[in-house]
Amino acid sequence: MPDDTIAFPNPQATSQLDGEFPGSEAFDFHRKLPGYRQSPLIDAPGIAEALGVGKVWVKDESSRFGLPAFKFLGASWAVYRVLLERVGGAIEPWQTFDDLKERFAPLKPLTFVTATDGNHGRAVARMAHRLGFAAHIFVPREMAQARIDAIQGEGADVTIVDGSYDDAVTQAAALAADDTLVISDTAWEGYTQIPRWIMEGYTTILRELDDQLAAAGDSRVDLVAAQMGVGGLATAVVWHYRRPPLVDRPKIVGVEPLAADAILRSAQAGRMVEAPGPHTSIMAGLCCGVPSVVAWPIIAKGIDVFVAIADEWAREAMRALARAGVVSGETGAAGLAGLLALLSGPEREQYRRLLGLTPGSRVVVISTEGATDPVAYQRIVG
Repeated sequence: MPDDTIAFPNPQATSQLDGEFPGSEAFDFHRKLPGYRQSPLIDAPGIAEALGVGKVWVKDESSRFGLPAFKFLGASWAVYRVLLERVGGAIEPWQTFDDLKERFAPLKPLTFVTATDGNHGRAVARMAHRLGFAAHIFVPREMAQARIDAIQGEGADVTIVDGSYDDAVTQAAALAADDTLVISDTAWEGYTQIPRWIMEGYTTILRELDDQLAAAGDSRVDLVAAQMGVGGLATAVVWHYRRPPLVDRPKIVGVEPLAADAILRSAQAGRMVEAPGPHTSIMAGLCCGVPSVVAWPIIAKGIDVFVAIADEWAREAMRALARAGVVSGETGAAGLAGLLALLSGPEREQYRRLLGLTPGSRVVVISTEGATDPVAYQRIVG
């Protein structure tokens, strides 16, 4: 591989996982929310030609419920489940956010707290605001000002942490109390249920994808690329494509930055390990030094190839997606970036064989965000 890419074929990969898999509850919840619509599925023939495959579908998550990323899917489902537990597990029928606000009003005052590299924190703040609760979001020092401004625009208090995303997670977690609920998308020992609900929320993307491919007349998927970060989205992808009794099981490639390659390092070590900092990458949403303890056991067996890439691959992928008509930010383009890195280097034929790719293969890429930092997007894409 080139010096700007590290790839690790997973010796533990399996085509089917055992255990508990999410049902359709999160999908049913999202479809009931005001403003719900499927995210677009874009046919990208130019990208397919670049990768040497028959078809590339891009699931464009640049406008979920009016936010420029997929994260509201996880945040909304987790907040709903937490509040539902607090009122005893059931509420009267509802149709609008105002209905939900009324059902959960007896729980006030409550503050939702989380750490973020941008998109998750804004999603938590949006859900809190719509339900009439407060939000307090912790962000790392290096986060782009545009992302901080967007979170504050949702009515949340923002604390800038003099450190990394993982430092922000630690500070947010310390505030947990009866009137302060931590809605973190990463997990640690003793804190696993809420991150699992967040990952369940992301499965809506895959359920929509199935429906859209069926409507297009070709449901076959041979390869899926998924961003990793702490492992939330990648877990949703593995749950979807490694659950029984599926017969056609696509290969899954997991992608993260070289500067924050905790999952790749963990796969190489055969156990969870930390990636040393500083975790500096333009793929800000993936700058995480420690995998989620909920995600790790699932992706450790469900992903076929782990890939860590330099920032330039993300820039190239952003430009390729722009040519296909998709506005994708640095993190949003990372899945495609990993495939470009794998299939452009001197070992590309080896990886084509490993992934079973042919000129007729069907590939799915999830573009997880739009231009969350417009200045950076303009500089890169032009």
